[in-house]
Amino acid sequence: MTEKLAKTLKQKMSELTIAPFADGRFEVIVDGKKVWSKLETGDFPDEPTLLKRLAR
Repeated sequence: MTEKLAKTLKQKMSELTIAPFADGRFEVIVDGKKVWSKLETGDFPDEPTLLKRLAR
């Protein structure tokens, strides 16, 4: 997923961080802004949903 996101959005972002944590957190942060949190949503994002959020 990381590679596809980077290729798709490389012109729109300077930094992409996807960080799985041992405590179950899964955060997607772009240019310092959190765009997905498994703790907040209770779920992992699918690619289309994540791409839609990143396109905003």
